[in-house]
Amino acid sequence: MTNKQLTFAFFGNTFQLRKSTSLARALDYLRSRDERVIFDRPFRDFLMHDQHLDLSDVEVFDGDDFDADYAVSIGGDGTFLKTAVRIGCKNTPIVGINMGRLGFLADVLPDEVETALAAIIEGDYKIERHTAIEIRTHGGDFEGCHYALNDIAVLKRDNASMISIRTSIDDSFLVTYQADGLVVCTPTGSTAYSLSNGGPIIVPQTSTLCLTPVAPHSLNVRPVVISDNSRVELQVESRSHNFLVAVDGRSYTMHEGTTVSIQKAPFSTLIMKPNNRNYFSSLREKMMWGADKRMGQNRS
Repeated sequence: MTNKQLTFAFFGNTFQLRKSTSLARALDYLRSRDERVIFDRPFRDFLMHDQHLDLSDVEVFDGDDFDADYAVSIGGDGTFLKTAVRIGCKNTPIVGINMGRLGFLADVLPDEVETALAAIIEGDYKIERHTAIEIRTHGGDFEGCHYALNDIAVLKRDNASMISIRTSIDDSFLVTYQADGLVVCTPTGSTAYSLSNGGPIIVPQTSTLCLTPVAPHSLNVRPVVISDNSRVELQVESRSHNFLVAVDGRSYTMHEGTTVSIQKAPFSTLIMKPNNRNYFSSLREKMMWGADKRMGQNRS
């Protein structure tokens, strides 16, 4: 615990009015502790103009022009991912207040807001260091965000036939996937798009990446786990002569002939977790493992 004033930077997306009470509780608590609060300008403007909250006295910042002790993401996992990109290499720990549904990343429930913030101020928390990945392209300009916390995928266009993805690891040829796409995910992203395509659940901090094909033509093509120090190089052929690159779900069109390289980013994302929270118990809860037994017990 420190006696210095702490700065909390707030990020968020649009959300329903009934959920704004959690934000108000967070602000009231931090103000009562005389902590400094700053807001991402678009988020502050939305809350004032659309939600009619009086935040006229709140400091704002634009882009990455901010310096904070902690970042607070208000929303679901999608909002958390966008916040992580905005934080980038600042090494600012992020806490996610869950206004979404599943909440693997944003795992502080609305009724836990004050408790979570109190733990942060008291220093009663742990910080997990999560690998981020970056995309580089050769032969075509990529104008989107280059960094992802969950995954980077190459995918066919909506109505296109399957694509061919020639895949190399550290300049060694692996295989040419005939599929609807290929997902390269971090351990953090292993419970997202990769999982829905049959990929494994990978425990965070295991220093690995996973390559998971999307609807492969051959059933004997399986996910491959590699070191996160490796570089993945993808060359895509498509009948439509273009394909999609999705970076944490944000999609961009690329032209055939563009080589996509994916490797570990030069920074990690720091995620704050309560000391009493265990990864495996959270995983069991989110995946609803054992729910059938509980339902059976309730019926008996």
